Amino acid sequence: MCGINMGGTVVIKWGGGLITFKDQLCTVNQEVIDELAEACSKTDKRLVIVHGAGSFGHMKAKKFRLAEGRIDGLSQDEAVEDVRTDMLKLNKYVMDSLAKFGVSAKSYPPHEWARGTGPKFKGDLPVFDGVTVVFGDVVEDDEQEFGILSGDDIILRYATELPDVERAVFAIGGVDGILRVPPARATPDDLIEVWHPELEFEGEHASDIDVTGGIGLKAARGAEISSAGIDVILINGERPGRVIDAIEGKSVIGTRIISGNC
Repeated sequence: MCGINMGGTVVIKWGGGLITFKDQLCTVNQEVIDELAEACSKTDKRLVIVHGAGSFGHMKAKKFRLAEGRIDGLSQDEAVEDVRTDMLKLNKYVMDSLAKFGVSAKSYPPHEWARGTGPKFKGDLPVFDGVTVVFGDVVEDDEQEFGILSGDDIILRYATELPDVERAVFAIGGVDGILRVPPARATPDDLIEVWHPELEFEGEHASDIDVTGGIGLKAARGAEISSAGIDVILINGERPGRVIDAIEGKSVIGTRIISGNC
């Protein structure tokens, strides 16, 4: 049963582009959410789930430049509240799906406990006895009043600061891992099975909507997690079997991220 600690903790990121349709405002991919929730119900590992925003956060955050903080002459207060409300709606889909599959989970909206952006944000990391769920959010910030706290920065902190973390799993949509070229041009041979920061790749970043860095940020944070001695794997979250295998530490198609050229 998910939530009983039987040999360590696994921190898993459900990418925003995986659980929502990024080109359709506030539209969930319910099938994928259910598949992920069911996968998480089949492990005895203690889980921390960090989910992205996708179409529930990025579009509005981009339009009102929320990642830049307070901007004179731009009416942003309503957008801050709208994005927080939208993220709570998305989170409810996640929580309802976990409950449907018998997973004991509790959600901790970051705007209630975190302050500041980037990997050095302030706030004690909340942890539930069962499955802990957090997500990217608009949080208060001492320097710029507010900003976007990325789920990739949150997963870095959980993976490196909680005891007994065995691995971090990044589940993304549409691709099997980090590719040498953008997905539209990629062949199966373009999958990078082991990636380190010295290895360049031509990432695709939806800069028109994404406010938190895309695949490049995931790779960078994954390398930081790996440097702490924790296994990191980036997988196709649309393949439930791979999600389960990755959580359990079994061999799986994807990209293993290491901290150096070794």
